Amino acid sequence: MAEIVQQRIEDRIPELEQLERVGLFTKKEVKSIVKRATALEYKLHRLIVNKEDFIAYIQYEINVLELVKKRRAHIHYQFKREEIEFPIIHRINSIFRRATNKWKDDVQLWLSHVAFCKKWATKGQISKVFSAMLAIHPDKPALWIMAAKNELEDRNSSESARHLFLRALRFHPENKKVYQEYFRMELLHCEKLRKQKKELEMAEMDLGEYEFSAEILSGKLAEVVYRDATGKIKEAEFVISLLNTAAIFDFTKELQDSILQDLQTNYTEESLTWDFMAKRELEAPGAGEELQTAKGRASDINRREERCCQVYEEGVTSLNIEPMWTCYVTFCLERLKRKTNVQELKENRLLGVLQRAHNFSLLKENYYKNWLQVLLSSGDAEGAASVATAATERYRQSVSVWSLSLQTLMQLGSGDMARLFQDALTHVNPKVHTLTHCWICGASQTVCFLACCQRGLLSAVAAVAMEMKQRYLDWSYSSGGYKKSRKTFTSLQENRPLSKAFFTRMIEIEKEQETPKMNNLRDYYERALQEFGTTDDEPLLNLWLQYIQEELRPSGQPENCGKIHWRAMKFLEGESVERFTSKYTLLQTGHL
Repeated sequence: MAEIVQQRIEDRIPELEQLERVGLFTKKEVKSIVKRATALEYKLHRLIVNKEDFIAYIQYEINVLELVKKRRAHIHYQFKREEIEFPIIHRINSIFRRATNKWKDDVQLWLSHVAFCKKWATKGQISKVFSAMLAIHPDKPALWIMAAKNELEDRNSSESARHLFLRALRFHPENKKVYQEYFRMELLHCEKLRKQKKELEMAEMDLGEYEFSAEILSGKLAEVVYRDATGKIKEAEFVISLLNTAAIFDFTKELQDSILQDLQTNYTEESLTWDFMAKRELEAPGAGEELQTAKGRASDINRREERCCQVYEEGVTSLNIEPMWTCYVTFCLERLKRKTNVQELKENRLLGVLQRAHNFSLLKENYYKNWLQVLLSSGDAEGAASVATAATERYRQSVSVWSLSLQTLMQLGSGDMARLFQDALTHVNPKVHTLTHCWICGASQTVCFLACCQRGLLSAVAAVAMEMKQRYLDWSYSSGGYKKSRKTFTSLQENRPLSKAFFTRMIEIEKEQETPKMNNLRDYYERALQEFGTTDDEPLLNLWLQYIQEELRPSGQPENCGKIHWRAMKFLEGESVERFTSKYTLLQTGHL
């Protein structure tokens, strides 16, 4: 092992001598490099080798390269690169190869080698790295695409890129991304050839017998890729992605027309096709004279929107499914956000589409909120109430729909709220607090609050009862002040189930008073710790500490802190004791 290390260090001597001779490094720095390199080499020759040792060696060599680059710029010396930088780069590539041979499955290590080659202008080496990597990882499409892009963009070799894509398709014959990038590559190749031909024609150069193929220049190779891809992947989304790629290039009109015809013929059973065709109407060019005035432009946009709606109408007629209606509703909502002079017409159009989708039971849950917002903004209270009720009938087990409907009906002041709330609790998951929270926040201003609240407090579902207690306490404080909230707390503190939030809220209310009473705070803490003091929970540990902090205040009794600490150590168990002790120590030292 020592002989190999010594040989590799001796191989560095010519470049180190050059570094010192040209003044890039001092003699002391060269000795330091030798010492450090020797230590790193020995690590690579141990019986048990770590990947981190290879990475550290590579990083050190890269740092030396960077330093050489900066020193060159500083002293304006740009010679002898073959004798200084090239050996270092060659050595780094060698270390990378040794590492990737040992850890073949580490893709990130391979990619790090590729990144190094790109940065330090060793593009010829990149192809070899990609070739070795793909031999080990042919199952990763992204690596094939990366290798092909390197050949096309960095080495300007369309033939090599095409060869890599064809090899990738042998391993991944139905991969969408590979086909999309292959299609794009052929179009880029065609564009490059067209530019070359144009430049040669402008220069009036004699090409002899060489001729540019008219079929290749018109994008026939890309069309072949398209036919092969759509023969294996029959999805409208995929076809549309290829069409959008083709639309980037100005010479693909025939290809675009062919893809569009294929889309309209073979993919009418997918909502994405209709959605794409409808939105194309918005991009259709208008009359030049008409677009010169603001009124003409507005009229042109309105006509385009009407044509879009006509396509959507055809779509929902031939394809009456939820995704199709979703596309139509989304389009109407997007157009409604654009403020124009025909806002009322857009609202009526949207309301009509929403109503029809609802009638077919094909309106998605989240669109009921948009429907209600439009109705409320237009002042149609009766319609909003009707939609709110209809939404709960359509999605009976949805918490968000019930919450939205209850909030809307509370806002309108219509319906038997107590009955509706109880009806909601019978249909939704009773463990969800959202419905109770939503209802009580809105119902606090209604006359039916107390009746419904009593039912919630007596609920057999613990989550509902606990949530209702906390919200009832909040309502008592907001509507009747401190005295009423204390009376509510006293009446409810013995009625289980109870939550920690119920007690902490009462503690907060007491602290909000101008002169908080320590005796009352003590009672609240004692009652909460009596209920939850032994629970292995971080918030409950904090409750013990907060109690101690209260006693340390001027209004408290510091002599009680020791008793509280002793009780906490007695009640808590296991890891809770250690966490409490560490936090109590921080509190004593003033760090908490």
